[in-house]
Amino acid sequence: MTKVIKVMALSSLLAASALHGASTSACTGCHGQNFEKAALGKSKIVKDMSKEDIEKALKGYKAGTYGGAMKGMMKGQVAGLSDADIDSIAASIKGVGAKASAKLAVKEEVESTQAVAKVLDINAKVADKARLDKEDLGNKKVLDENVLGLRKTSLFNEDVKPADAKFDRPAPGAAPKFERAYVNAPPMIPHSTDGLLPITKDNNQCLGCHMPDVAKSMGATPIPPSHFTNYRPTTVYKNGELVKEGKKVGIQKGDMGNVGDIKLAKVKKLNHLYQGRFNCSQCHAPQADVKTAVGNTFKSDGLTGEFKTHSNLIDMMNDGVK
Repeated sequence: MTKVIKVMALSSLLAASALHGASTSACTGCHGQNFEKAALGKSKIVKDMSKEDIEKALKGYKAGTYGGAMKGMMKGQVAGLSDADIDSIAASIKGVGAKASAKLAVKEEVESTQAVAKVLDINAKVADKARLDKEDLGNKKVLDENVLGLRKTSLFNEDVKPADAKFDRPAPGAAPKFERAYVNAPPMIPHSTDGLLPITKDNNQCLGCHMPDVAKSMGATPIPPSHFTNYRPTTVYKNGELVKEGKKVGIQKGDMGNVGDIKLAKVKKLNHLYQGRFNCSQCHAPQADVKTAVGNTFKSDGLTGEFKTHSNLIDMMNDGVK
């Protein structure tokens, strides 16, 4: 089994120096905490590069003149860096590398390269038949509140602590994907999200690997066509009036008026990510290793074959729409 360094994933390089300064914290998710990894199995080992070579690479990525498989992703990541930022990052990386050589990180064997390709059912233990038979909740006439609730104690006892949750996942590119919970469910995040959150309109590091033009080379799930489509009506405020889809709906005493007769917005296909979808973590969530309160008997109809890992959401949304 291939051994990889287990690291805290903090994403790729900086998206904007204005937000992150010259910190290297956002580099380590793909390159390793001590820059000992080939990012997503494709890049050079940064800790083995000289400071000058690191600077040359970063400037080349920024100019679009350097890099192979990582070129498309990295250009956007370093676009906001100044020469001073690049110099600071290179110096910091070599400082981190020097410390790492004196104190080796703890190594742990995780998924092999082959295992990364498989899909994991995160509900397997929760829906275990032996557990469900033992709990037998469906046939009990009375259920104790401690079984149903998350508190697991009396309401009069305020010494309640949340369950220990271990969000200890491999770095991006090193984690097996999770099976979807139901057809077209938003896929859950299988890798560590340290350093990736929160997502803002101007700083979304998920795009570095999940944009359709780079996702395949990164081994990532591509953002689906539905996220490049605007289904909302075009609404503008013009000459003191609210105009929606070209129809004046008016504003009277603070009321936007009745817009119920506007049946369907014009679907607009875009060549860029629709900004109504910029907040990935609104639907896609990291997963923790926790013991659930009760078993799960839910079974999704149609969750077979490709639907465990793929989506046809846009076809469903457009079904019957002309």
